[in-house]
Amino acid sequence: MKHLSCWSLALLTASAFAQSVPKPTATTAASPLTVETIMQDPKTWVGTSPSNPFWSDDSRTLYFSWTPPVNTDKAKSDSLYKVTFTASGKDNSAKGKKLVASQPVKVSPSERRALTTGPTTAYNQSFTQRLFERQGDIFLVDVRSGTIRQLTNTVEIETDAVFSGDQQRVVFRRTGSNLFSIDLKTGLLTQLTDFKPGAKKADPKLTDEEKFLKQDQLRLSDVLAERKAKKDAGERISKADRPKRPKEIYMDDKQVAGLQQSPDGRFVTYRMTKSATNAKTAQVPNYITESGYTEEIPARTKVGAPLASQEFFLYDVAKDTVRAMSVKDIPGISDKPAYLKTVSSSAKSDTAKKTRPVTISGPVWSLDGKLAVVTIRSLDNKDRWIMRLEPETLKLTLLDRQHDDAWIGGPGISFASGNMGFLGDNQTLWYQSEADGYSHLYTINVLTPVLKKQLTSGKFEVQQVQLSKDRTQFFLQTNEVHPGEQHFYRMPVTGGERIRLTTMVGANDVTLSPDETRMAIRYSSTNHPWEMYVADVPQSSISISKKQSAQPTDVQNAAVKLTDSPTESFKQYPWREPTLVTIPARDGQPIYARLYKSTNPSGKSVVFVHGAGYLQNAHKWWSSYFREYMFHNLLVDKGYTVLDIDYRGSAGYGRDWRTGIYRYMGGKDLEDHVDAAKWLVQTQGVDAKRIGLYGGSYGGFITLMAMFTTPDVFKAGAALRPVTDWAAYNHGYTANILNEPQLDSLSYRRSSPINFAEGLKGHLLICHGMVDVNVHFQDAVRLAQRLIELKKENWELAPYPVEDHGFVEPTSWMDEYKRILKLFDERL
Repeated sequence: MKHLSCWSLALLTASAFAQSVPKPTATTAASPLTVETIMQDPKTWVGTSPSNPFWSDDSRTLYFSWTPPVNTDKAKSDSLYKVTFTASGKDNSAKGKKLVASQPVKVSPSERRALTTGPTTAYNQSFTQRLFERQGDIFLVDVRSGTIRQLTNTVEIETDAVFSGDQQRVVFRRTGSNLFSIDLKTGLLTQLTDFKPGAKKADPKLTDEEKFLKQDQLRLSDVLAERKAKKDAGERISKADRPKRPKEIYMDDKQVAGLQQSPDGRFVTYRMTKSATNAKTAQVPNYITESGYTEEIPARTKVGAPLASQEFFLYDVAKDTVRAMSVKDIPGISDKPAYLKTVSSSAKSDTAKKTRPVTISGPVWSLDGKLAVVTIRSLDNKDRWIMRLEPETLKLTLLDRQHDDAWIGGPGISFASGNMGFLGDNQTLWYQSEADGYSHLYTINVLTPVLKKQLTSGKFEVQQVQLSKDRTQFFLQTNEVHPGEQHFYRMPVTGGERIRLTTMVGANDVTLSPDETRMAIRYSSTNHPWEMYVADVPQSSISISKKQSAQPTDVQNAAVKLTDSPTESFKQYPWREPTLVTIPARDGQPIYARLYKSTNPSGKSVVFVHGAGYLQNAHKWWSSYFREYMFHNLLVDKGYTVLDIDYRGSAGYGRDWRTGIYRYMGGKDLEDHVDAAKWLVQTQGVDAKRIGLYGGSYGGFITLMAMFTTPDVFKAGAALRPVTDWAAYNHGYTANILNEPQLDSLSYRRSSPINFAEGLKGHLLICHGMVDVNVHFQDAVRLAQRLIELKKENWELAPYPVEDHGFVEPTSWMDEYKRILKLFDERL
């Protein structure tokens, strides 16, 4: 297959399978799957699963976004539905009362507008009042009576509302950069900060000559001297009578963020961020526009570009002063990254011993307002410090330091402060850390840091944490039963026995009711999309110290299914449940994978590579790659054996697996795929000369690396929206894994497929959206030119002019996957 001229644009019009796509018809039990069927609009084919659940304040009604399979109102987007609950009668199969749920009912527009749940919520300490926001205004609801009080009604937008430490005021941020408060008794509105854009205009300075003339004139004229004295006295009186206002703080060319008032009202903490002035932003050309002209879409900077700088400040209201926090004495703040020992001397000299730039999150305050904790991260993301902050002195005391020669990450850790808070004693801080290799829950006494305790341990991850309202127990989501399962637990705040509250095999994404007696469970299995269930929080269940596979009868019977989302057409096909297998890697580590086996295997095999950004796909729930899942069923119908693996770098397996790609993408992650291909040949009867692979984004990158650097393993590959040169990708993701290109050029050289294009032997398909603002189309264009110059003929590039990184149009999906299927059918 020869490459077409330029970027094979002719593929868009001339190819036999790029002609107008016929309208898909419903699949029946007797008809095979087709690309047209599985790539059509998922709302009309698969159905729309429930999402975004939330409870009424009285815990009696559950709301969620949903579109039923029979959409009578022809809604073009999800609608809001509700289910109400009662507990009546005796349930013979389970002890106690049986949970009774109404049928899902669509919420009317008027009822929806009156709901008390907005984009954010905040409770008072006794959980009797709650704040919410609607259309940029702030409201207060009495949880018991349901009474609503509107606190603001302005054209400006008020956000981030919280109760003050004394619970008597509501503190919020108004459009711009300032904090305000409203007294709940008097309604008094008070401005707490006065940030002003630009720089303060300095009073004109007098020259020495001007000063002399002024003093001499006052010496010579009693009238002028007397008038000046009266004027100065008047100004002093006026200043004394003037109401106290917050200090004017000029932002210059910076932006303010993270505004927070201390519980006692004494301090306001905030961050000032200055954007890098010389960081160039890439532009993405958009050719298909309403105007008929090519338009440019501002995208992002590239890795290694100058970063924004940040400082942390404290405004002392009582003293009317502003102070900056110093970080120069933080333990290890000047440590050089370990990788610099292996790079060139010029790079080392550029990073002489100096204070590393950091970002500061928080503070997190104890309920009594006496203790504050901040989280500090180095911008190279190799250190995270949790430190006690003493506002009076800005003194920092180390509580916990997590260091990683690669990068800090993992569930509950990756962003800002991470999961963190105080227990009821107002001294004990809980947080998550990967200190032992997996994200686990810890506590530490802020006043006595030696009193540190690890509450969970083992080769699993704590993925979500919620402290109960009485602060006596944690509600946790973990994958301890199996890396591919998610279950919900409760555990005392002191640690010890964890009680499993969910039982269905798959993913159990739980939203607790406000009174913590009911669980809304968004659940899915491998071959069935997400549905909404509800169950009472059991008072007794099975602990993880007992047999984990056991399913407590009272929980099993209590779960009530609320929705049935797939369409009848979708249900008619017998969707397969892939087998979860473990494959031995060359270094002895187990690779978790999904295996799809055909009843009539042909010896052909396709390996799917999921994307990155810390993602998992070898699991027991409905995949976010549902189109690919359906495509794999189609391939199996045609005799293919299909495998997709959670390679090095995937989520769900702890720190070492996550960082296994550090400084070498296309190293262990590609080796895992090569080892998986070998396993297919040795155990599944696959022909070693008939293996292909495909994937998008990071999956496209791995496909390129495989086709270029292990060309004898994979005969054909489809690289979708692939990264071809990591030096062209963004900073936040890439710098964690490969450091910066100007400091660690070796990592970028060996990790970028464009450097190995000469190794291509098999047949390669590249598909890329032309308005991709994540992985720019430029990546594909540069690789195309490289392949042209290398005189390679066994490749093609299909560009999609209206598609971003994630395709939207069904016709684009159909065209792309027809090409993939044609590639494998012809070349394998």
